[in-house]
Amino acid sequence: MASNAHSEMTSTDYIQHHLQNLSFGQHADGSWGLVRNNEQLQAMGFWTIHLDTMFFSITLGILFLWLFKRATGQASSEIPTGFQNFVEWVVEWVDDNVRSGFQAKNPMIGPLALTIFCWIVLMNTMDLVPVDLLPAIASAIGIPYLKVVPTTDPNNTFAIALGVFLLILYYSIKIKGLGGFSKELTHHPFPGKIMMPINFALEATTLVAKPISLALRLFGNMYAGEMIFILIALLPFYLQWTLSLPWAIFHILIVLLQAFIFMVLTIVYLDGAHDDNTAHDHAP
Repeated sequence: MASNAHSEMTSTDYIQHHLQNLSFGQHADGSWGLVRNNEQLQAMGFWTIHLDTMFFSITLGILFLWLFKRATGQASSEIPTGFQNFVEWVVEWVDDNVRSGFQAKNPMIGPLALTIFCWIVLMNTMDLVPVDLLPAIASAIGIPYLKVVPTTDPNNTFAIALGVFLLILYYSIKIKGLGGFSKELTHHPFPGKIMMPINFALEATTLVAKPISLALRLFGNMYAGEMIFILIALLPFYLQWTLSLPWAIFHILIVLLQAFIFMVLTIVYLDGAHDDNTAHDHAP
């Protein structure tokens, strides 16, 4: 729910303001600094940094590490705390998903899945913070823009998905060898050497589509949820209370579901990368 702190803005200005990242980059005159308006943003190039996305992503990642380290440091088998029980339940639940979706042996997959799930949940949960609260505080101290949900920034979701994609490539080559991975891309679905270019085009497209689908699915769902919160904030105060609470309760499901889907697909994709029988099955 939002206050009427920006009531002097038009609806379009209000929406644009809340969807704008706090950006740092090079202005048209060659100077470097924060973006102050849309004209400056359009003049900035590829190397523009979204400071708010970086800040909240890193801060929430550190929070995740601190919370789990604290839980393990205070763990007790005699009188476990409620937080310890919760952390153990999360770890066991993620471990069950890894065991059911990953058939090979790799001790990194479990911690990776746990990190992805918890980190994305924390970033998604920022969508439940009232849309005007943190931007209003930032505005009071001279910060022109503040977008508090990192997963509504496609740069963030694509960065996470790119990390998963690099792991897919790494383990595909490590487990299957460069030759085996090449056969996987060129000998399926059609047999025969003449069909290898078509096979490569199809398989390469499927491979590249994996990180794109991961990134866009997470971004699209969270962006849509944030947009609905912003639109609700434009309504009269009494309607904000009426609509924002039910949507926030429903949005909790989206917050958890999107993190779960990202984690499960990561497990499945890495399981396929570890399947060294695939390349042999595709041999002509």
